[in-house]
This record gives sequence, C-alpha cells and structure tokens, in this order.
Amino acid sequence: MTSQSSNRKKLAVFSVSAGAGHLRAAQALVAAAGCWYPEVEAVHIDLMELVPQLFKKVYADSYLKVVESHPALWGYLYDKSDHEKPDSGLNRLRRAIERLNTAKLGSLLQELQPDHIICTHFLPAELLSRKIRHGKLGAPVWVQVTDFDLHALWIQQQMSGYFAAHEEVAWRMAERGIPAATTHVTGIPIMPAFDRQYDRASCAAEFGLDPNRTTLLMMSGGMGVGGIEQLAERLLMLQGDFQVVALAGRNEKLLAGLQSLAARFPGRLVPLGFTTVIERVMAASDLAITKPGGLTTSECLAVGLPMIVVSPIPGQEERNADFLLENGAALKACDAGALAWRVQHLLDNPDRLAQLRKNALACGRPDAARRVLATVLGEKPPS
Repeated sequence: MTSQSSNRKKLAVFSVSAGAGHLRAAQALVAAAGCWYPEVEAVHIDLMELVPQLFKKVYADSYLKVVESHPALWGYLYDKSDHEKPDSGLNRLRRAIERLNTAKLGSLLQELQPDHIICTHFLPAELLSRKIRHGKLGAPVWVQVTDFDLHALWIQQQMSGYFAAHEEVAWRMAERGIPAATTHVTGIPIMPAFDRQYDRASCAAEFGLDPNRTTLLMMSGGMGVGGIEQLAERLLMLQGDFQVVALAGRNEKLLAGLQSLAARFPGRLVPLGFTTVIERVMAASDLAITKPGGLTTSECLAVGLPMIVVSPIPGQEERNADFLLENGAALKACDAGALAWRVQHLLDNPDRLAQLRKNALACGRPDAARRVLATVLGEKPPS
C-alpha cells in the first residue's frame, strides 16, 4: 500500500547564504507550501551546506566582508560582472571552480528526486542549467529574482520560468533574451504572515507601544550614516510626539546599548531583540528606517509601511532604492543629518507621510509566494 507521503509532490528550493535575502525568500516559499499546498513536500537547501569550507568562506563570507568594508569595490564588481560576456575566460574559470566545489549537488538530487525546483540565487540556477543541458536532470527549474533589479548572472538557459519583482524587471528579462511567455510578475516571496491584515492597536500593545502616537521603526544604521544606536539618539532629539522601535536582532551588545538609551528617554524608545513576528511590529509602525534589501522592502510594501532608506549597497540595493523612490514609497537619506531632516519633515507633514503609505501599499505584493507556487504547480494563481 502506498503511503500518503509518497504520493506528495516534492519541491526543492535552492538558495545560497550570501546575504540573508536569498535564504528568506526560500524559507518563505517553503512556509507558503506548508500553508496552502499540503500535497507538496517542500524542502529548502542552502547550497553552501554542500560545499567545502574554504569555498564557502571565499564565496559567501568574502561577499559579506566586501559589501560591509568596501562597498565601492562591490559596486564596481557588480557592474563589471553584469557586462562580462558569458563565454569570457573569466566566466569560464568561475564556472569551472563552482562545479568542482559543488560535486555533492548531483548526489543530493538523486536522493531527493524532486518534481519541481525553485532557485532563489543565481548559483544553483547556473549549476542546474548545466545538468539539464547534459541530460542529468529532468525536473523543471524555476528562478526567483530577489531584488527589484536584474543582473546578468541570473540569466540562464533551460529554465522553465522566471519570477520578477515588478513589470520593469520582467521587461528587462525579455531584453536579455528570456522568452516573455516564461516570465511571471509575482513580487518577491515573503512569509505567509504578511498576507493578512493586523489590528494596529493589538500589535502595538504587544510591544508596549502607544497606538495613537507616530511610530518609527529602525531596522538598520549602516556605512556612512551611523549605527542604529547613534541614529536613534539623534532622532529622539527631534520635536514631535512620536516613539521609536529599534531592532537589535541577535546583537546582544547593541540591545544592551539601546536599553541604556531607552532609560534616558522613558516611553519614547522600545528596543527589541530578535523577533519572529516582524509583521506585527511593522503593523504597529508608521515609518521604517532601513537598508533597501529586496526582502525587507517587500515586507514593508506588503503592509503599506513607507521607508526612509539609508546606506544602500552599490548595485542591487541602489537599484531597489531607485524603485522605491520612483514609485513614491520611500525617501532616501545620504547621512545622519539628512535622515533627521526627513523624519522631522514627515512628522510635521502627516499628509505627506500618508501619501507615502498609500504609494507603498500600492506596490505591495503580500501573496507573492503563493503566486509563485501556483505557477510552478500549474494551478491558477490567487485572485
């Protein structure tokens, strides 16, 4: 007798832990499958868990160090690699090194035998494209681009389809040779928790916030602007009846510093450590101060939370910031003084903040993960 689990379709979602966004998009797809497609057995694979430690250090860790310490260098590399010919000597060498260090991928595919594959990073898409080309993989492979931008490394042959964050990205896919019939404008996958409405008052009470006061959510400082602790102090000196929520994540030292600062501004600053309910924090907020990563901005847009973006990484984050600014969903601050001015301006002009919120909500795609899965599984996307 065949078990129920053996009848389930298998979905493998591949990502790479070079930055958090690729992983979060993959996790969102797996979570969405669990919510809406119980007949699908979904598994997330971080390709960096299959490679030698040295390759992981060079590929993922070096990326983070360059982005953090030498953003201008990263911007140069991003642009140069975007214009490199696919058959150049540099690209051939890069692909050879990647293949040599990802030999375990083939045996994993043999073990999983997936019916469908989605890639939220270009490296697994490139490796799987080659396997399809050589007749070593029969499952359809789909690609989810995780920014409001398109880089040449994402463009691979033999893919069953592409998912774009916005109509412009889909247009640019066609410009780079991807058949328009295989591109789908879904948005960037975020957790299913964002695909529902939340009561502001109850969410505010959960974190000790006053729902009737303007709430600023601080999610990052950054290079060239300052750390979140310094920025929070700067903003708390502004005029107006508002409160600040500052996220420290897993950084215990930062959390302690924010807690000391909160003692100096009683009832004005609420420090938070790592949270699994960021959607509820956002629902209680009026303005986010953040770096413009593809996943974070998609989460903000989903709940209609306007942004002031700071310290965008040259390359993909700058393009994300451009998208937000062009669509009237965000402002951009080049330094701490500019940030303080923009916050004060919005506090003094609530109609301007309301318009930003309206524009953000219009750009939001809270059901992106569900739409991606429906397309991959051959079902009608939600209306």
